[in-house]
Amino acid sequence: MTDDDANEAALPGLPAPAPLGTSALPEGTYDGVTVLVTGGGTGLGKAIAAEFARLGADLVIASRKEERLKAARDELAVLGGRVTAVPCDIRDPERVAEVFDAAREACGLPGVLVNNAAANFPVPAEDMSPNAWRAVVDITLTGTFFMTREFARRHLAAGTPGSVINIGASYAWTGGPGFAHSAAAKAGVRSLVESLAVEWGPYGIQVNGLVPGLMPHEDMTADIRGNLDRAAPAPEPSPDEPRQGLGSRQPALRVGAPRELGWAATFLASPYARFITGHTLVVDGANWQRRSLVSPEVMPIREQMGRGPFEA
Repeated sequence: MTDDDANEAALPGLPAPAPLGTSALPEGTYDGVTVLVTGGGTGLGKAIAAEFARLGADLVIASRKEERLKAARDELAVLGGRVTAVPCDIRDPERVAEVFDAAREACGLPGVLVNNAAANFPVPAEDMSPNAWRAVVDITLTGTFFMTREFARRHLAAGTPGSVINIGASYAWTGGPGFAHSAAAKAGVRSLVESLAVEWGPYGIQVNGLVPGLMPHEDMTADIRGNLDRAAPAPEPSPDEPRQGLGSRQPALRVGAPRELGWAATFLASPYARFITGHTLVVDGANWQRRSLVSPEVMPIREQMGRGPFEA
């Protein structure tokens, strides 16, 4: 065994997460609480909803795609409380109001709102159409604001406290080459967290952000899925197997598990985090903070995406 082999064998990475179905919070923490999750029909939104359900919450999941909602509703219903699925385009304030009306009728005014719905796809900025820009910004930023505003207006009218969690992205701080539309929108979402936490704190409404790292799931964008397929020896990388596939490219030496994001969300909205507001928690194993001792060679975004020279 060479010295390099010995050093690599001595690098275990961050430990694997606790088993699926476990929680650090007491059983029944969310008994009697309704939790509304946008984009809750698939992926990380569904994983977040599942952790709230395991702790006793009634769920309202909203998404534009009705067929995904039905499957998610059936899957989440076995975990405990009531599950209501409501189709919604969060870009439309009237449809947003209808979601809250449906939630109130089914199980009461949501005490927790998780703004997970977003749009994203890679594209060089010079190739981006006006409609592509509008679609991503309207869903990711404007839709998040419409949902949050409706949540707050109803709690302000009722005189009740509440908790909002906005799902963000690390390139809200750093910028995201190839994702100018999404990075700009997520920077706006992070700013909303900090602005609205101050505005609504006096009324008992928390507003926090939550940023996921690489957590493989069925609803990943095509570029991430493609990287995983090329790098992973198995089709679904696991946080329980350090150094597998893209896990070897993370400081943690593993990818994250969707349940780890769900655990963070249930903590931020719980009675044990009442004094935390205006904060964005990053759950990515320090990946966004990594730096190289030697800067890698710059490859233009067009080349990374396999596109030829720009043509007007």
